[in-house]
Amino acid sequence: MLDPRTEPERARMSSPLDALPVPLTLDRSAPAPLHMQLAAQVRAAALAGTLPAGTVLPGSRSLAAALGVTRGVVTAAFETLLLDGTLEARPGSGTRVAAGVAARGERGGAGDLPAWLSLPGPPPMDAPATAPGIHFRHGVAGTRVLDLRAWRAAWTAAARQVPDGDYGDPAGEPELRAALAAFVGRARGLRTDAGQVVVTSGSLMALGLIARLLPPSSRVLSENPGYRAARQVLLDAGLEVLPLPVDGDGPVTGDLPPARLVVVTPSHQYPLGVRMTLPRRLALLRWAQQHDALIVEDDYDGEFRYGAPPLPPLASLEGAASRVLYLGTLSKLLTPAVRTGFVVAPPALVPALVRARALADGGQNRVTQAALTHFLLGGHLDRHVRRARRWHGQQQAALARALAPLAPDAVLGGIEAGLHACLHLPAHLPAGEVAATLAGRGVHVSTLEGYTFSGQAPNALLLGYGGLTVAQIERGAREIVRVVGTRLGKGGDG
Repeated sequence: MLDPRTEPERARMSSPLDALPVPLTLDRSAPAPLHMQLAAQVRAAALAGTLPAGTVLPGSRSLAAALGVTRGVVTAAFETLLLDGTLEARPGSGTRVAAGVAARGERGGAGDLPAWLSLPGPPPMDAPATAPGIHFRHGVAGTRVLDLRAWRAAWTAAARQVPDGDYGDPAGEPELRAALAAFVGRARGLRTDAGQVVVTSGSLMALGLIARLLPPSSRVLSENPGYRAARQVLLDAGLEVLPLPVDGDGPVTGDLPPARLVVVTPSHQYPLGVRMTLPRRLALLRWAQQHDALIVEDDYDGEFRYGAPPLPPLASLEGAASRVLYLGTLSKLLTPAVRTGFVVAPPALVPALVRARALADGGQNRVTQAALTHFLLGGHLDRHVRRARRWHGQQQAALARALAPLAPDAVLGGIEAGLHACLHLPAHLPAGEVAATLAGRGVHVSTLEGYTFSGQAPNALLLGYGGLTVAQIERGAREIVRVVGTRLGKGGDG
C-alpha cells in the first residue's frame, strides 16, 4: 500500500535554507511546475559549483516547510535530480550533490567551440520512466497482446533473406509500401497506393521531411496545446510557428490567419484527447484551398475508438487529394521499438519527400522492413489491432470507472478514443501541485504546462494508460481519487 501524504511541518526559527549558499525561490504564477522550478535551480547551482560536490541538502520535509510547499514538490524535484545524476542518495547520510557535477558543467560550456555556435537545449520529450511507482505515460502502448509466435516468425522470415550490398529504396521497400497502403485502406478507409507512401522512422521524421519542403521562415499553424516535439521540429527547421487554438470540438477553424502549413491531430488530439468534428475538418480543407496551404494530418491513435463513431480521415475527404499529407505510425500499434512510420502524400510531393529522406539517412532499415512486411501480409497486424482495441477498451473503462467519483468537480475528457485522457481540475486545485503530491505517493502524471506555448495552460492532468495493466490503472486512479477528492472535500483519504 502506498504511503499516505503528510502535511508540511512548520518552519523552525532557523530555516534550512540558511545553510545553503544559494537562494531557492518558487513562483506559483510561473508556467513551470513547482518541482521543475526547484530542480532547475538546484541543478544550475550544482553545475556552476555554487553547490559543491558533497553538499548535503536539507530533508524533504524541512525543505518543503521552508519553501511553503507540500513535501511532494520537493520529493519530485529530488527524484528528477537523482535520475539525471545531479544528486546522489547515500543510506544514512541523506541526499547530496554528486561528485563531478561542476566538472560536467564546465565541459558543457563554450570551451574551444566557435563563438558563433549556439547549442540547443535538450529535446522537449519526457525522460524514460525509471522512478518506482505507476507511470501514466502517454504516447506508449503495451505489448501484452502481441502474438509472439507471429512476431518471431516475421523476424525469422526476415533473417532468411540474405542482405545485398545496397541501401535500398529511400522511399521504403515496395512490398512494405504496398502493404501499408492496403492496411490504411482497411483500417481507416483511406484509399491510396504504394506510389503515395513514403516509409519513415516515425511521425517526427515525417514532419521533418515535410518541413524541408517549405521556404525558410514560412508561417505554420500548430495546435495549442499540442505536441511539443512536433512544434520543436518546425522551429528547428526555421519556420514561424503560430498557435492554433483547440477546444472541445478540436482545432478551432474560424478566422485562421494565412499560413503555408497547418499540423493537426484530428482523430484524438494530442494532448487534450478531443476529436475534430466533421464540420471543422471540412472548414480546414476550405481554408487550405483558399490560402494555397498544406495540411499535415497526424492520425494519432486513430485506430482506437471505444463506442464513439469513426470519423473519416481528413485525407479521405473530397478536396483533400492535393492538400493533405497523412502521417501514420506502427509505434502505437505494435511497439516504438520498430521505429517505423509512413507518409501518404499527394503524388506530386512524393519525389521531394524521397529526396529529403535519401539525404537524411538513406532510408529505413531493410531488415525491419522485411519483418514488418511479413507481419502485415500475413494478416497479423489486423488481428493485433482487433486484440489491442479490446485490451485498451478494458483499460479505458477501468480508468473512467475509477475516476467517476470525482465528477462533476473534476471532468475526464478525451476518454472516447486513443490511449490517453485528460482529467480537468477546478481552478482552485492547481494541476502542478496535484502532480507533485501524486509523485510523492508513487503515481506519476503530467500536466499540460509543457504542451502550451501561448496563453494559460488548461488545468488538467494528462493520463496515458496504454502501457499499464488494468490493475495498475485502478491502483493509480485510486490514489488520484484520494488526493483530488481530499482537496475537493469528497473524503478522498477515506
